[in-house]
Amino acid sequence: MALALVPSVRAAERDQALVLFADTDDDDNDGVADAEATRVTGAAATDVVPLPPQSSVLPLSAPVARWIAGSRPWNGIGKPRGALALQGLRAGATTAVVDGAPLELAVVEALLIDGRGGKIDLARSHAAVSRRLPSVAHSEDAERLDADAMRWLLAGPVSALPNHVTLTSTKPNGAVLDTIPSVTLDAVTCPPDLPPALTCRATPLGFAVADAIDRSRGADSERWIQAEVGGRLVLSSDERKVASVRVGGPRVTAVGPIERLRGHLRVHVFRTTRGGMPAIGGDDAGARALARNEVEVASLLWGQCGIHFGPPATLEVAVHDPPPVYLLAVGCDAGIPASGGELRFSVAGRRLRVATRAGQTPVEVASAVVRALAAAGVSASVSPNPTTLGAPFGTADVIVRRADGALAELHADGTAPLSSDPSLTACFGEVDFADGIEHFTDVDAPAGTVEERALVKAFDDGDPTTIDVFVVPAFAGAGRIGESFVHDPGASIQNVVILDRAGIRAGARSFVLAHELGHVLLDLPGHPDDFGVDRPSDLMDADAADPSMFGPRRLSIAECERAFRQSGSSAAIPLLEPWPLTAK
Repeated sequence: MALALVPSVRAAERDQALVLFADTDDDDNDGVADAEATRVTGAAATDVVPLPPQSSVLPLSAPVARWIAGSRPWNGIGKPRGALALQGLRAGATTAVVDGAPLELAVVEALLIDGRGGKIDLARSHAAVSRRLPSVAHSEDAERLDADAMRWLLAGPVSALPNHVTLTSTKPNGAVLDTIPSVTLDAVTCPPDLPPALTCRATPLGFAVADAIDRSRGADSERWIQAEVGGRLVLSSDERKVASVRVGGPRVTAVGPIERLRGHLRVHVFRTTRGGMPAIGGDDAGARALARNEVEVASLLWGQCGIHFGPPATLEVAVHDPPPVYLLAVGCDAGIPASGGELRFSVAGRRLRVATRAGQTPVEVASAVVRALAAAGVSASVSPNPTTLGAPFGTADVIVRRADGALAELHADGTAPLSSDPSLTACFGEVDFADGIEHFTDVDAPAGTVEERALVKAFDDGDPTTIDVFVVPAFAGAGRIGESFVHDPGASIQNVVILDRAGIRAGARSFVLAHELGHVLLDLPGHPDDFGVDRPSDLMDADAADPSMFGPRRLSIAECERAFRQSGSSAAIPLLEPWPLTAK
C-alpha cells in the first residue's frame, strides 16, 4: 500500500513507512510557513504528497501531518472536497489509514541553526552571506559566535533520517547558482524543545559566500556555498526537496536585520569616437552584456550587506557616442570674479557676444550668457559648481540645447578668443577619448574637471536617487581605473561612478565597479586605510589588487550599517529602497 501511494518515495528503504518532510519553509513567498497556510495552492503545494484518486482516509493519529483536500486543510471527517494529499507539519511519527489499510508516516523536520545556536525561521527570516576570512575559518570559538554561520539539523524517527544531503543555492530567478552534491550528516543532540523520542543529525557549520573564488577554497569544501541575495538555499535528500530558506542581508546589526535593499543604476558605455567601437565588449551587444555582468558581480559582493542592483536583464545599459561640445564652462576650473571683458562663441550658425563687468561671479556671467542665448532663440540653463582650488566662487556651466531638446554644438567665434576678460576664463567642455578623460584630483574633486562635467552632465536624468555609471575607454595619465562622485550638498555631480576598460579588465583583482559604488553608497570619498590599518581583503581598501580569496572583496557589518544610514530610505537622498524578500 505505501509503495503504491507514492512511487517516487522508496518506502521499503524506510522500514515500509512513508517519509514526509515538515513543510515549514515558504515556497509561495508570502512570509507564512506553508504548513501554516489556510490554503495550500500553487508553490505552497510543492512539498505535499498526493494520494491516488478516489482514496478514502481516516483522521491521523497524531498532529505531525495533516490532510489536504483540494487546497484546504481537512480533518479527515466527512467527505473531502477535492483530491487528497499529505503535508508534513513537524518531526514525529503517526499512522494514516488509507482505503482501510494502515500506513506508517515518518515526518522529518529540517531546522536551520546559526553559529550561536539560534533557530533561523525558514519562512519569516533568511540566511545571510558571510564575510569571514579563510584565515579564521577554522576558529571554532569564532564560528560559534558568528550569526552568519549556519548548519542544517534534521530531526525525526531514526529510520527516516538520511546520512547525506545535497545543498543547492539558486539565483533570484530560480536558476541554480551552486551545488554541494553530498554533505555528511553527523549525529547530534536534539534541541531540548523536541520530543525525546526523536533523533537528530546535522551538517557541519557552514557559510554562504559572495563569489566563486571564495567558494573554491579547498579544505572542507562542503562548508562553503556561493549564494545571492534574493535567491535560496535548498536542502534535498535522494532528489527530494527537504526545505529551503531565502538569502538576505546580515540578520544582526545595530540597525536591525537587513533583509534586502535595492539600488538603481543607469549604465552608459561610450564609443571611442562617433560611430566607433564601444569601450568594452567589441560591439554594442557585447558592451551591454559585459556591463550587465559587472553589475551582477557587484550585486553578489554587496549581498554581504543585503544590497542588490536588480535583475541583470532589467538593467538600463545605453551605448553612446561621445557628446558634442555643448557645454560652456564659465571660470573653467577656478571661480575668479570678472574684471570686465567679453565672451565670444557661436551656436547654430549665430555668433554671440556677452559682456562681463568687474566683480561679476561666474554664475552671474553664466546667467547673462543664458539670457543672450534665449534672445537668439536657443535654450540653455546654468549648472553651478562648488568652489575648488581655493577660489572665492564656484564655476558655472552653461548647458546649451537645440529646440528639440538635443544637445547643441558650440563653436569658437573664429575672430576672437572665447574670453577676453583678464581674470574670468571660459572654455568649452570637450570630451575627447583619444587622450583619455582628464580626471579630478584632491583639490578639484567636489566639482570634477571640465571634461568630466561635460561627460556626466550630458546624460543627467534629474533623478538623484539613481546612480549613473559611465564606462569610458581610458583615463588620462596612468594609475587610475575608476572614480566616484559622492553626495555633497551643492555639488553639480553626485552619485556618479566613472570607470575605464582597465577597471573592467581588473576583474576579481580589484572589483572596481563594486568598490566605486561603495564610495557612493557609504557617502565616503576616502578609504578606511587612508589613515588607519591597511586591510587588503576589504573591498574598500585603497590599493589592494589580489585575485585570490584574500583579495579585496569583504564588507564589514559597520560598512553595512553605514550604507543603510547614508543611502537607505531615511537618507537625504535615498539610493537604496527596501526590497522585501517576499516581493513577487
